[in-house]
Amino acid sequence: MIRKLLASFVVVAGVVTAAPAFAQDDTVNVLYAGSLVNLMERSVGPAFEKATGQHFRGYAAGSNKIANEIKGKLRRGDVFISASPKVNTNLMGQANGDHVTWYVNFAESPLMIGYNPQSKFAADFKNKRWDQVLQEPGIRIGRTDPKLDPKGAFTVEMMTKAAKLYHQPDLVEKTLGDAENPEQVLPEETLVGRLQSGQLDAGFFYSTETSDLKIPALRPAPELQAKASYTLTILSDAPNHAGASSFVDFLLSAQGRALLKQHGVDVIKPTVTGNVQAMPPSVQAVIDAAQ
Repeated sequence: MIRKLLASFVVVAGVVTAAPAFAQDDTVNVLYAGSLVNLMERSVGPAFEKATGQHFRGYAAGSNKIANEIKGKLRRGDVFISASPKVNTNLMGQANGDHVTWYVNFAESPLMIGYNPQSKFAADFKNKRWDQVLQEPGIRIGRTDPKLDPKGAFTVEMMTKAAKLYHQPDLVEKTLGDAENPEQVLPEETLVGRLQSGQLDAGFFYSTETSDLKIPALRPAPELQAKASYTLTILSDAPNHAGASSFVDFLLSAQGRALLKQHGVDVIKPTVTGNVQAMPPSVQAVIDAAQ
């Protein structure tokens, strides 16, 4: 009974505790970038459960937001998947709590401009340059917070470059407004839903989101291209370290990589940063097999 109450408390609070129940019930708590919601909840999670008999529990948010929660001891988990290597750096070293000692770059996803096909601006996206459409009166644009999510930072970076490339000094101001524009800046895990429901006309998404959910999208010129670089690690204080190793092994396996490709993610050769000796031998073995 106590075990069930502890598990219930964790689900309600959304915080993974160090309660012994987690080490006993084969639940793997995965904290991951919000752009991977569909991939994790509908594909990787169920496939992992079927292959291993273990239980997947996911939490999605902006990568920086998750890192801040880990660092502030507001959230604990077993595996952390980020959309930018820089986020891991902020969790490495004694000054940052030693939450991360190594991480693996395993996939990429370019930033795209996605739009609602039912929007009154949809035809313009087919006939005009995307930056011109984003400046049209009344268009509703969605993006994420550059302070909490790499995608938000990539968006600002891309628009700043576009302003120079297209000789439009006021492009960022006209399309994004200020950095914390409350009409545009939304949680990453809700952005797709708002676009699909018609609350937004367009937004900035990774290719895994637009491809996976059949969202019409435009790819910026090569000079403007920004992309997510997905990394994963087992957190140093993971309550279920064995389960975390099993999940990482699965995601980097041939089956896991095939699922990533099916969802529009560009799978790359895994590379390790940090203390390789701290990695579980099974993870090192699956990385070697993927070379």
